Amino acid sequence: MKKVEAIIKPFKLDDVREALSEIGITGMTVSEVKGFGRQKGHTELYRGAEYVVDFLPKVKIDVVISADQLDACLEAITGAACTGKIGDGKIFVSDVQRVIRIRTGEEDADAL
Repeated sequence: MKKVEAIIKPFKLDDVREALSEIGITGMTVSEVKGFGRQKGHTELYRGAEYVVDFLPKVKIDVVISADQLDACLEAITGAACTGKIGDGKIFVSDVQRVIRIRTGEEDADAL
């Protein structure tokens, strides 16, 4: 099993969710996060004073899938989240040792 963490631009969330649904991935966790990378921040004007916004709003999607779904999942996310501009985000993939569904006690692939 694999855990896919994708950090994307907020307005791309619906596109990514639809792309994942089309390939059969329906369960996910979404969090509003802030961060910066090469995009850095930007300056804004508030009541006549300029200030720097270092952390930009992003959305983090967490999905746990079977290993055979990994390539399709990565293609769906990159295809739906890409704008071709700086700040499109990143995807992290890690191994998952064990999954337990709390309600039923099912484990691993049955719990997904």
